[in-house]
Amino acid sequence: MTKVDTVATGATEPRFTSTPWGSVAVDAEGNPLSWVRGQTLEQGAPPLLQHTLGQMLREVVERYPQRDCIVDMYADASFTYERFYNRVLRLASAFIRHGLRKGDRVAIWSTNRWEWIIVQWACHHIGLILVNINPAYRQSELNYVLEKSGTKVVFAAPRFKDSDYRSMLNEARKQRGVKVETVIYFGSTEWYDAMHGEIDDLSEYTSELDKDDPINIQFTSGTTGFPKGATLTHANILNNGYFVGENQNFTHEDRIVVPVPFFHCFGMVMGTIGAFSHGATVIIPSPSFKSRETLKAAQVGKATSLYGVPTMFIQELEEAHDQDEFGSPYKLDALRTGVMAGTSCPSKTMRDVMEKFGMNEVTICYGMTETSPVSFQTRSDSPEDKRVNTVGLIQPHLECKLVDEATGDVLPIGEQGEIWIRGYSVMKGYWEHPEKTAEAITEDGWMRTGDLGTFDEDGYLSVTGRLKDMVIRGGENIYPREVEEFLFSHPDIVDAQVIGVPDEKYGEEIMAWIILRDGVETLTADDIAEFAHGKLSRHKVPRYVHAVSEYPMTVSGKVRKIELREMAPRVLGWV
Repeated sequence: MTKVDTVATGATEPRFTSTPWGSVAVDAEGNPLSWVRGQTLEQGAPPLLQHTLGQMLREVVERYPQRDCIVDMYADASFTYERFYNRVLRLASAFIRHGLRKGDRVAIWSTNRWEWIIVQWACHHIGLILVNINPAYRQSELNYVLEKSGTKVVFAAPRFKDSDYRSMLNEARKQRGVKVETVIYFGSTEWYDAMHGEIDDLSEYTSELDKDDPINIQFTSGTTGFPKGATLTHANILNNGYFVGENQNFTHEDRIVVPVPFFHCFGMVMGTIGAFSHGATVIIPSPSFKSRETLKAAQVGKATSLYGVPTMFIQELEEAHDQDEFGSPYKLDALRTGVMAGTSCPSKTMRDVMEKFGMNEVTICYGMTETSPVSFQTRSDSPEDKRVNTVGLIQPHLECKLVDEATGDVLPIGEQGEIWIRGYSVMKGYWEHPEKTAEAITEDGWMRTGDLGTFDEDGYLSVTGRLKDMVIRGGENIYPREVEEFLFSHPDIVDAQVIGVPDEKYGEEIMAWIILRDGVETLTADDIAEFAHGKLSRHKVPRYVHAVSEYPMTVSGKVRKIELREMAPRVLGWV
């Protein structure tokens, strides 16, 4: 496309033309710009929900009291909406009797379990701010988030893997600045008492709540320095979960397997809130992800929807290929939709999930914690190439523009720029971090994501990488996402991650970390170069290839590329 005049970030907004999914900006000559707006109420979008989370749950309970709300396969426990709500009210009443009030912070430190969701909604009901703690945190990180958030009460599992939560919480409470008054462990006498206490009249406390009150602090992964606490409101996460469910055509008949962690927006917002806002059922397969347990839960629970990050789906596809423990194929006949998100979604994996799991309506979601989290989602009625090769269309009531990092100008369609998001989903800010908030959100409300992308002329977004992950080889900008997508097309490669490593001649060279299919013993850089001949530009072909059985991962299922970069010199024999 011929380059057109751009619109400066601070200038008057351009003219917009309507489309079936929203609207797109055009320049003076009518050429489309990389600035889109999702459907508005006037264009046919459902209205934004104006409830608090507690109000929404009460309405759903009244409509579907005897429908399944939670099925915890691992704990062999299940709850109807009516029974679940009864537990929520008992715990909320206990909170009030304990002296907690709107705005006080309550933390959860645990893997997935039914108790997690009860604490979540008891906090929502009376306006307590839920603090999500990563189960993998070590002592210094735990101390930091408890002190930073001013948490008063912690709910926790006794331990996680090699982490003794009791000892770590005892140590944290000795630290100056940590204000934790009470720790309640799931399964303890204190937990039992809270679940069986009296239900008080809570109307005095619920009547003062507002949809724009902060209700959740999500501490981001923090690959550099300590994590930042994205502060989200009722309106942020209720509407985002609701629209993610709408794009999967959820009803109260749907049953969603959620193996992704609840401490992350994927599990808590897209999972529980997406389900509950439609009266649907959340199925918990296991405390932490296991491919076999996830597929068994989908089969036994007659799931219609399955969530996961790409690495989870890749493992599930391998597990399904090996069949179940009795040598029989998994019966996943009820599956029709789901979400693949959390990191770049390989197009081959999407196609395999659609074909082998029957998830013909599966969607890709793109976003970040700071945007509650989803900004873009594919649609079941989109052309297949758009569904597997892009992250879809802008969500209703949101807008996005792609900005030149150097000039701040909005770019023409087809050119790569940084993704900026504005609308109801943008966080209130980073908890007690005004300087970091100002760096992330512009004065006119745009969230700078740090991600790079391009729009096509139909308004579909392709995420091409992270600003900080870009490899500069001999002055050429190379985006790992493009190389990874190519490597996925190799028949012997199950997964691929690409990073840059230092090089005296070119500044940086490309290194590919790959996982091979069962039975394939080796794949060298020469093998990759031969496969890439005539298909991939020579300067994008990995110079170094290293096969591994697994990647270092965050608990939320993202590959820790920073750790791959730290490991590379040793793997390559440089140190």
